Formats: sequence, structure tokens, C-alpha cells
Amino acid sequence: MPKFTWEARSRSGSTQKGVMDATNMASVDAQLKKFGFSGIKIKGEGTGLGKSLKMPGFGARKVQTKELVIFTRQFATMIDSGLPLVQCLDILSSQQENKTFKDILLQVKESVESGSTFADALGKHPKAFDALFVNLVAAGEVGGILDTILARLAAYMEKAMKLKKQVKGAMVYPATIMSIAVVVIAVILIFVIPTFAKMFVDFGSDLPVPTKFVIALSNFIVKYILLIIGVAIGLYLLLKKYYASANGKKTIDRLALNAPIVGPLIRKVSVARFTRTLGTMVSSGVPILDGLDIVARTAGNKIIEEAIYKVRQAISEGKTIAEPMAESGVFPPMVVQMIAVGEATGAMDTMLNKIADFYDDEVDSAVGNLTAMMEPLLMVFLGVTVGGLVIAMYLPIFKIAGAVGG
Repeated sequence: MPKFTWEARSRSGSTQKGVMDATNMASVDAQLKKFGFSGIKIKGEGTGLGKSLKMPGFGARKVQTKELVIFTRQFATMIDSGLPLVQCLDILSSQQENKTFKDILLQVKESVESGSTFADALGKHPKAFDALFVNLVAAGEVGGILDTILARLAAYMEKAMKLKKQVKGAMVYPATIMSIAVVVIAVILIFVIPTFAKMFVDFGSDLPVPTKFVIALSNFIVKYILLIIGVAIGLYLLLKKYYASANGKKTIDRLALNAPIVGPLIRKVSVARFTRTLGTMVSSGVPILDGLDIVARTAGNKIIEEAIYKVRQAISEGKTIAEPMAESGVFPPMVVQMIAVGEATGAMDTMLNKIADFYDDEVDSAVGNLTAMMEPLLMVFLGVTVGGLVIAMYLPIFKIAGAVGG
């Protein structure tokens, strides 16, 4: 029997690790949850992963979200039409252009034919089907509403993909402009300024202070260009390593959440993701504690993740969901109040989806405002840096021309 190493958070909040013999990852997850563990991370140990957990080879394509959405939509339609589960998997795998995804679906089909539930079969491939997908499918199988759950899951993924695309779109423009600016400034300082500097030395006249500063900066960059690149790469690797640690991720995520310009956008995106994910799970019949555990793991921000775990802990102790959310200080008051109303009226899933729809619109508006605000700031930056360099190098020419003219 394969061995799996696991790491999870106990009811007291401490992190524990261990090794367990089980048939698959889903079995390990189920066993740990029975003992009250949350934030569960499971990995195969040694060579005991077996064929079902085989990773794609070098150069293999990943399973894209768009491909997963199309698969889920088509699967829901086929199940609703009365086609058997195995036949659906056979049809959908045969039409997959992504070889990695096709192999995964064939392995899922083999697992189902061998007697595994559909959810357990999907759980063996966490790179393609995350905990949210597997848990919703499990709820659909138990409730006999797999087609409804799959359609709901596809709608959720489409909205999540749209949200992610909006945020990425907001970052592409400033990143592109800044990259072009860095390249242009580097070319000017490394190739253009030295030519001007040699010409000014031949003139033999005293240079203006701005020109002296630019020439000194150019000389420094040309002389130490390899050292500068090495230091930049080293700082990036150190920052990446620091972010990989628990304290580093917490510190950087807190700074990002409280940043002046992007902070409010990150908070709105996190709230939209939290409410949309939890709303989808609650409406699909997933227990609130399991839902919060999965939502915390997919929060994308350590501060919000810890706040959700605290909410989960408070609920397990008999408190309402709204009270610990208000105490965390992470969630806006409007969100807390609407969830309190949903909890009191028994319409939690409906209220969570309404909050998610509202914050989707808020993110759309925030992205538009951010783009509109960044445009003039970037233009000013380009004007000051590139224009400043050009003016600094032409000042001596103006001075010489004035002396000749006089």
C-alpha cells in the first residue's frame, strides 16, 4: 500500500506532520479530517505514488483553467442527458488535444472502472483537480445531483477566471511601460552617454552639474554592469526564498494588503474569491467547516488565510461566522453584516453569492480606476527620467553654442 506524508493544522492551531498508509490521497484527507485536522497538505512518499499520481514529463503541457471549464461544462451536459459516467470520461478524453489532460482523464476512467468513486479518482490528480473541485464532486455524488454541481462548478470557474484576467490586465500595462523605460534608460546610459562624454572631454570646457552627474552614473553602470546584474538576481532570489518562509510570506502579504494603491484592490479580489468559493460550496451541500478549510488554502494571502482559519476555529467552538469575521479586521463591515443577515435568515449561500457579485463589480471598477491613474503617473515618470537625461546631455552643447554666438 502506498505511503503518504502529510502536514496539517490541529484543532489547537499547531502544525503536525506524519506518514500514513492509504490507497490514495483522498483516503488520507478523509482520515485526517475525522481527527479534526485542517489545512491538510499531502504528498506521496518515495516510489509509492503509483500510476495514478504520475507527473507529466519534461515539456508536458499543464491543464489550463479554460480546458477544465470546457470539460466541466460538457461533462455536466452529458450527465444531465443520462450518459454513464465511464462513457462520459471515454468521450471527453478522446477529444482532448492536451495530451497531459487526456492521460489524466484516462487514468480517472480506469480508477472509476476499478470501483473508486468519481471524487476519489479525481483526488488522485491534485495538479489538475484541486480540493474545491474534488469536494464539490463528492457532494454531488452523495446528493445525486452531480450534473447540477458540475454546472455550478463551471460557472464558478468562469467567474474566477474572469476575475483573475481583470487583475492581470491591470498589471500588464504598467509592467510593459516600466520594462520599456528601463531598457531605454539602460541603452542611453550604457551606449549613448559615453559617446557624449568623450565629445565633451574634447571640448575641454567645464560641464554643468546635471551633466557631470549623468556621466558619473553612466561610468558607474558601465564599469559595474555585471556586478549590478548579479546583485539584482541575488536580491530577487533572497526575496523569493524569504517569501517561501512562513514569516516572510506573512510579512509581505501584510504589506501588500496595506499598500496605498494596490492594497484595496487586493482586498477586494480576496473578498470576491472568498465569498464566491464559500457560497458555491455551501450551496452544493459541503459542510461549512470543510468549506472554510478549502477556502483558506486557496485564499492567496497569508493574512486572509489565517483570518479564515480563526473563523473556522470559532465556528467549531459554537460561535457564529459573523462574529469572528468582524474581530479579524480583514473583512469589510458590509461583508460581515450581510453574512450575519444570511446566517440569521438561513440564506447564507445566496448572500455570499450576492456579495461576490458586488465585489466582482468593485474589482472591475477598481481596475479601471487604477489603469486610469497609472497612465499619467507613468507618463510623468518617463518624461522626467528620459527627458532629464536628454536635457542633461544637451546643456553643454547649449552652453558652447551660446559662447560661440556671443
